Amino acid sequence: MRWWMRLGIIVAGLFAAAPTSADTIEIDGAKRSYVVQLPPARPAPLVIVLHGKTQRGADMITRTAWPLIAKRDGFAVVYPDGLNNAWADARPEERRASRGPPEGTDDVAFIAKLVEKLVADGTADAKRVYVTGISNGGAMTMTLVCARADLFAAGASAVMNLTDESAAACHPSRPLPMLMMNGTVDPLIPYDGGRGASYFAADGFWSTTKTLAFWRNINGCDANDAAVTDLPDKNPADQSTVTRISSHCPTGHDVVLYRVNNGGHRMPGLFPDAHFPKLAASLLGPQNGDIDGAETIWAFFNQFP
Repeated sequence: MRWWMRLGIIVAGLFAAAPTSADTIEIDGAKRSYVVQLPPARPAPLVIVLHGKTQRGADMITRTAWPLIAKRDGFAVVYPDGLNNAWADARPEERRASRGPPEGTDDVAFIAKLVEKLVADGTADAKRVYVTGISNGGAMTMTLVCARADLFAAGASAVMNLTDESAAACHPSRPLPMLMMNGTVDPLIPYDGGRGASYFAADGFWSTTKTLAFWRNINGCDANDAAVTDLPDKNPADQSTVTRISSHCPTGHDVVLYRVNNGGHRMPGLFPDAHFPKLAASLLGPQNGDIDGAETIWAFFNQFP
């Protein structure tokens, strides 16, 4: 049995051993589904993990380290499901690749109601709610930070940049710490902006540099980099490295970018992020193994408030 299959079995077993609850809530007449990994003591910090397009919340359970980290550190994680396996972020349809959610879907209302429910039932500490997502889930993360900053303590977006439309719609009620994690050879969300090399890519994306500058401006940070740190190349076989770029910001308004050099449209980590790794590599580019995306994001979140 291949190593990534063994790892998946191990993760599934550990997740099964943790208390979980699958449930639905109703938004605008539609039942919206989610799975929550319950903490041993409540109320606890809560991380909302948003899947990418074509995925479901269950994919974030089996393809990331979030279940293991939550079990180890005693926080709650909720894995919601987008309608049509997608999220209704602030981009218009022409900025999306393939089918999106049904017209009129209000995913801001869905996630807000989900947070409110988990706070009300004592699962989540209202002061320590965080949101993160990958790809379409990363776009939805930024949309939520822009629309409902009052609900969250920090946000983190992986393999996603802003567009003119999503930036114009962004008016957060307060600055929030923000982490970005983007690959320089991403064929879907190009690091330098525009349209990616993939047949499935959409056009009109900002560059990562411009997106980083946007969040720095929103959070009252200096425009220039505070520090640029090349992280250890722990996995030379992946043919990629990671550079951490920090910002000079007011206390509690941190903005940081993890630039994955020669990284693709993938979450860094030791966990296989696709059922068919070779196919994923050809369509999405390389996956970095020097850092774990979930571990890195949780370390960032855990600083706030």
